[in-house]
Amino acid sequence: MPEGHTIHRLARQFNDVFAGQRLEAASPQGRFAAGAKRITGQELLQAEARGKQLFLHFDHQLTLRVHLGLYGAWDFGGDENFRGASSIGAPRRIGERELGAEAGEYSGPPAPVGAVRLRLVSQHGWADLRGPSVCELITESEFATQLAKLGPDPLAIEPESEAVFRETVMAKGTPIATLLMDQSVLAGVGNVYRAELLFRARLNPWLPGTKLSTGELTTLWADAVVLLERGVRDGRIITTEPEDRQRNETLHYVYKRNGLPCLKCGTVVELSEIAGRKLYYCPNCQRAN
Repeated sequence: MPEGHTIHRLARQFNDVFAGQRLEAASPQGRFAAGAKRITGQELLQAEARGKQLFLHFDHQLTLRVHLGLYGAWDFGGDENFRGASSIGAPRRIGERELGAEAGEYSGPPAPVGAVRLRLVSQHGWADLRGPSVCELITESEFATQLAKLGPDPLAIEPESEAVFRETVMAKGTPIATLLMDQSVLAGVGNVYRAELLFRARLNPWLPGTKLSTGELTTLWADAVVLLERGVRDGRIITTEPEDRQRNETLHYVYKRNGLPCLKCGTVVELSEIAGRKLYYCPNCQRAN
């Protein structure tokens, strides 16, 4: 499932290429036909990312909520004036996909390919959405309700976010590995960032939130900000530092490295399961104190 950095890149893409324009909308697949009809002719005011959810705010108080889930993804394309951050969704696709045309060759969007839930079209380009778990129009009050369900997002600049994160974690006896995947505790972190953040902080995944110190959680939050900002910049998750990456040619310290030696201590990285999700960790670097 795409993690928070991908959704923030998508928001940047929409703001780059569609914001301030009136868009045409269609649902070639047919499953969002009524919603597309309501969007058609409306101006996209702003795209906003929160955690793993994308919100497209149109005039007349219309907001499109999209959660890509496991299989959702966007394609973008257009003429030479249609360029942006070029983001897509699910990691099943390699790289990022922007289907541009050379100057003078663009004559409108191509025929839809596959089950396109939603197509948005401007004068200079288009975006196709396939396979989302959620694609719905919501009201302003429903938008507020969605935000209230989410914990602080490390990529959303809000003054109280770190304090809210710390206080929420320290009040719970749940293992920190579970809490980091709870979107009501921390929005935008998925399985890759979870494993890597815990390793980089040398935290035992089963340590209850009540046992973590203010200093440990401050460090964890700051590192989440650093890693997700890096993901927005690079378009992929890179958690190893340059000296480790150059020496070992790997982008992650423990994620999907079970059975291989830890890049720091040489101990074999282990794979376990917690709350129904795979957990990668180093039993030496992350042993309980």
